[in-house]
Amino acid sequence: MNSILSPSHAPSRAASQRGSRPVGDLLREWRQRRRMSQLVLATEAQISTRHLSFVESGRAQPSREMLMHLAEHLEVPLRARNALFVAAGYAPLYAERPLSDPQLDAARQAVQLVLRGHEPYPALAIDRHWTMVAANAALAPLVARADPRLLEAPVNVMRLSLHPDGLAPHIVDWTGWRTHALQRIERQAQASGDPILAAMIEELAAYPAPAGAKAEPSGEPPPLADVVVPFSLRTDIGVLSFFSTTTVFGSPVDVTLSELAIEAFFPADAATADALRDYQAKQA
Repeated sequence: MNSILSPSHAPSRAASQRGSRPVGDLLREWRQRRRMSQLVLATEAQISTRHLSFVESGRAQPSREMLMHLAEHLEVPLRARNALFVAAGYAPLYAERPLSDPQLDAARQAVQLVLRGHEPYPALAIDRHWTMVAANAALAPLVARADPRLLEAPVNVMRLSLHPDGLAPHIVDWTGWRTHALQRIERQAQASGDPILAAMIEELAAYPAPAGAKAEPSGEPPPLADVVVPFSLRTDIGVLSFFSTTTVFGSPVDVTLSELAIEAFFPADAATADALRDYQAKQA
């Protein structure tokens, strides 16, 4: 699990152009997704409402600089910004390289450094579709009970987590975790407009509750339950409880890096920390 896999290449520019919609339609869609009126966007971008209306209706052709300006105010992801440029007849601005590209050597090494440095606690790197591209050795005890087929590359972390043949039967509060996971993907899908994420939500929501994967009886709340959503898992080395953080690259100008995130799990109690330290010592 320590190697970084190369994501699939993006479609060619020609293919993107053939299937692109008018740039005005795309801009309107992003404005509506951000729940902004033309007046609000025009005010924040310091342009006239009339000009914005003309751009959205196709009566005015936006310059490359105007597209960049509006995309920044709309917080459009880099991949979607390239689609805006292509739709307007411009070349894409942001490169999309596989992680194996020599120009991303420093970034790839940084990811590996973070993953290794987080041991003995688990950490993994994921792309925009929750495909695992790298993980450290501490992830092994968490996934040991999953069906090996779900661990064949490419591994989708959400599918692995919620599938009845994956981790689902071993999650202490499956109901709560499932709700949290689906809400997280829904927010991501809404923010990005990614149809693959929308399809993923339908797939995950359709999974049946695995036998024994019910919420734990009420009683003593899990550690940190008042401030974060805990993830507690029954494993071969005991019940492990975590909270997680997500790390992304700051100000990326490459599509691949902009969509890469590191999910790091921290022990939510002393028993989890001790179990993982013991596990690491035995593997040494």
